[in-house]
Amino acid sequence: MTFDVVGQGAVTVSLVNAVIAGWTGRDQAAVDHHIAELQAIGVAPPSCVPLFYRVGSELITQAKVIETVGATTSGEIEPLLLDDGETLYLGLGSDHTDRDLEAHSVALSKQVCPKPVATSLWRFDEVCDHLDQIELRSFVRDGDSSDWVAYQDGAMAKIRPLAELAARCPLAAGQTRLQAGTVMMSGTLGVLSGGVRPSRYFKMVMHDPILSRSITHAYECRALPVIN
Repeated sequence: MTFDVVGQGAVTVSLVNAVIAGWTGRDQAAVDHHIAELQAIGVAPPSCVPLFYRVGSELITQAKVIETVGATTSGEIEPLLLDDGETLYLGLGSDHTDRDLEAHSVALSKQVCPKPVATSLWRFDEVCDHLDQIELRSFVRDGDSSDWVAYQDGAMAKIRPLAELAARCPLAAGQTRLQAGTVMMSGTLGVLSGGVRPSRYFKMVMHDPILSRSITHAYECRALPVIN
C-alpha cells in the first residue's frame, strides 16, 4: 500500500499485521462512558483495558467506498501507527465495525468490516513531542443530505499515549516501535450525542495545530442486502 508522507514523498509499505487497540481512553471516566455507549446497544464490557484485537491486514483500505452486509455498521475515528521496519508513522483510520455482531463478539465485529485509512502519513518523530495537542474530529451524514453532522471531537490527550500502546502491543518491537509491516489503530473518542449509530457517509480529520496541517479522509458505506 502506498502512502504520501508529508514532507518526504511516497512510501510503499507491505502490510503484514493489523491490530485494533480498544478501550484506550486515558480518563477512566471517558472509558466508562464509551463502555456505557456500547452497552446501550448490547455490547458486553471488556475483560480488561486496553485490549488488542488482531484483524486481517487485507482489511486495511484506502478506498472511498466500502461494502458491508446490512446497514448496522458504523465508523469511528482512530489515530494509527504504521511501522515499515525503518520508520514509525502516524496516520488516520476508521475502525468500521458491525454493531449488531458486536453484541455477540467484539473481535468478530471488527474482522468483518473494512478499515478505511487516509492516504497521508506524518513521521512519528515530527509529532511525538506534541501528540496530546493533535485534534481528532469525525462527521456523519445520511442519504442524499449534503450536511455533515459532528459525531466525535477531542484531542489525542484523551487517548493513552501512543508510545505506551505501541510498547504494550503484542506485536511490539521495542519501546516505541512495532514489527515491520504492522499497522495499529489506537482507540477512539466518545460520540458527541445521539449514541453510536450507523451512517452512510463518514468523514474524519486529524489536525495538528502546532505544525498547522491536517489529514482528512471520507468514505461511503454501501449496505449489501442480508439474505437469509
